[in-house]
Parts: sequence; structure tokens; C-alpha cells
Amino acid sequence: MTERVNLDEPRWDQTQYWGRVKYFFTTTNPLNIFKSNFELEKCKEIVNNYKKGDSIPDGLTLEDVYKAKDVVDSAYHPETGDKMIIFGRMSAQVPMNMLITGCMVTFYKTTPAVIFWQWFNQSFNALVNYTNRSGTSPMPLDQVAKSYVLATSGALVTALGLNKLVKRLPTVAGRFVPFAAVAAANCINIPLMRIKELDNGIEVYDENKNILGESKTAARQGITAVVLSRVLMSAPGMVISPVIMEAIEQKGLLRNMKWAPAPLQIVLCGFFLTFATPMCCALYPQISPISIDKLEPELQKSAEKFNSKIGYYNKGL
Repeated sequence: MTERVNLDEPRWDQTQYWGRVKYFFTTTNPLNIFKSNFELEKCKEIVNNYKKGDSIPDGLTLEDVYKAKDVVDSAYHPETGDKMIIFGRMSAQVPMNMLITGCMVTFYKTTPAVIFWQWFNQSFNALVNYTNRSGTSPMPLDQVAKSYVLATSGALVTALGLNKLVKRLPTVAGRFVPFAAVAAANCINIPLMRIKELDNGIEVYDENKNILGESKTAARQGITAVVLSRVLMSAPGMVISPVIMEAIEQKGLLRNMKWAPAPLQIVLCGFFLTFATPMCCALYPQISPISIDKLEPELQKSAEKFNSKIGYYNKGL
């Protein structure tokens, strides 16, 4: 008889970087967005039945159950179990971001294009954040709207301001403006979306799941990790591909193909994002450790009661 496994946990060791990379490669797999509703429901049925204690259906293996779990993880909310909006799913991250990033680094010279693509990018980010909001702590729409407006404004001010500053610099400098705008927007958007955590703290527990309390220090550490991951995720496509495009255009390889830059940029960004998305999501453990002596005094006292050596918290995505 095949040994039963816990499907509530990833199959790879999440304390190891490459274990986390493998997990995110499966959940961000773009092929999962092509799964039909019938296929999604079938995968969900297989996973739910297995969790209830049912045996694996005839003709299927444990690997098939894991594949069904990968599909479920990429399409259904982990807390509510509801099917997520398709464009807000993790499996939509690479195709959507390759389109948006490719267009941002292609159409960066004119003000209308900068305004449109920065607005489009922040609209997509707002959709992703809302779709993946906590099921136990609902995100108020006014909070989403405030974050959306301020992040979009920050991105536009950065992009339009830098476009003016780089006019006297080499042309390649202008190609990096979209990256600076996206980085600035992430530094605004993510903390604002999680402002309640910064104000009230996030739950910290020890290795035995004893709740130590809520920590603002852990919240700041987790949000900083998420911001850094998001910025680094966009870096390869928005920094390396512009350098490649600059070299191609300077050699005149696209002189007779005026239509080619945008599709080529999108393909380049897609290539980089396919690897950067899971590898940067995996930079920090989802359940991150924190030294007890870095926590607030009241949490340190709680840790003494349980003789806890280290604390843990969910950093978010």
C-alpha cells in the first residue's frame, strides 16, 4: 500500500531554496491557465477526496495526485477554496507580466504610452493583490483603491520625471526608466496593501505552534522581503532585455522591421520571467524564521514561558 502524504504541505522541503523554487515552478506554470473548468473541478475532486482519506482512484498514481494538487494550488484560493479570477492566478503571472513588461520597456519614450502602460501595470497588480487577499482577513476595497491610486501615481511621477532627466544621457539610460518606476511602485503598493500588519503586527508562533503574539517587527521584515523579491523579479526582463535590444538596434538588425521591437521585447521578457518569477518568489521561506531576541519584549516573555528558541511567521507573497 502506498504511504499517504500530507497534501496541505508542498512535496519539496521548503526550508531549502531549491525546494521552494520547485514548488513555485509548479504553481506559476503558465500552462495551468489553459485548464478547462471541467479539468479544474476534476483535479479539485481528486485532491479533496484524497484529503478525506479516500484511496487513489484506479489508473492514477501518487504522482497524478500531486499533479492535480499543483493545478488546484494554481487556480483556487488556499484559504477559501474559491476559484480565483483567471488573470489574478499565480499561473497567469508570467504571460501577463511578459506582455506588460515587454510593452513598458518598448514604449517608454512618449508620455501617453508611459501613462497607459504604467496604469495598466498597476491595475493588474491591484487585481492580483485583491484576488490573492487573505480569506480570513478580508481586504477592504477602500484600502485596495488607496494603494492602487498611490502606487500608480508613484510609478507615473517616477517614470515621467526620469524621462526628462535622462534626455541628455545615452539612449540606453532611458530604457531603464520603466524599471525604476516599477520598483518605486512596489515600494509604495505592497506596504500600503498590508498597512494593517504594519500597524498591528502579524502572528508569530514557535516551533511547536504556540502563539507568541503579534509582532510589528516580523511584519516589517516580511514586507521588506516581499518588496525585495518583487523588485528583483522584474529586474532581469527590465534591465537585461533593454541592453540586448539596444545592442540589436545599434547594429541596425531591425532597420527594415519597424514592427519587430515590441514582439521581440515581449519574448525576451517572457524568457526571463519564466525563471525569475519562481526563483525570486523562493528567495525567502513562506514561513520565515525570526530570532526571539529581535521580537518585541512582550513576545520574548511569551517565548520564555514556552522555552521557545525561535519564532516563525507567514511573510505573504
